Amino acid sequence: MERSSRTDQLDGFRELASVQLPRLYSIARRLVGDDAEDAVQDCLLKAFKRYGQLREADAGPAWLASILVNSCRDHARADARRPQEVEFDEAEKFSLYRKIAYEDPFPYSDSLHLDFLAGFGPEDVHAVLLRLPPLYRVPLVLVYMEGFLAKEVARLLDVPLGTVLARLHRGRKLFEKQLWAYAEETGLLTEEAR
Repeated sequence: MERSSRTDQLDGFRELASVQLPRLYSIARRLVGDDAEDAVQDCLLKAFKRYGQLREADAGPAWLASILVNSCRDHARADARRPQEVEFDEAEKFSLYRKIAYEDPFPYSDSLHLDFLAGFGPEDVHAVLLRLPPLYRVPLVLVYMEGFLAKEVARLLDVPLGTVLARLHRGRKLFEKQLWAYAEETGLLTEEAR
């Protein structure tokens, strides 16, 4: 009887993991970049060890995502023992909207900002995200790309809601600034790129 229960448990975990694997990998790539495979592997190992503690099958995807976020945080801590320094005064003053309007990279455009954003592919957005410190990248990815609520992210990261909201605000400003810098560096603002 116990062997059958163990087999059912293994089958249940295998099914959950195989269904969620693409999503887990996608989240991990956005959070830790090239370390995504290691983070997902750590997540699945931890989840497998604790699978017996999961009471409701419907909670499995959120449970795995929570374990993955913690695994990604562990990887980020290992990679950078100290946080990357960021000039917030400069980032707070930066406005992508004003920068595009002032620089006018697309003369004769009626939809200047949309034309600017249309030049970015998914790989460009991913590259810009990886430029952000994990402290700000993680909440941005979870809220804006994975659809978590800010209060859910606060629980996942074990920080107050106000902290998550502040990181989202600063993260958006840093993302805008990096988006413009990336566009300049990669030639997305040149005539040939249009």
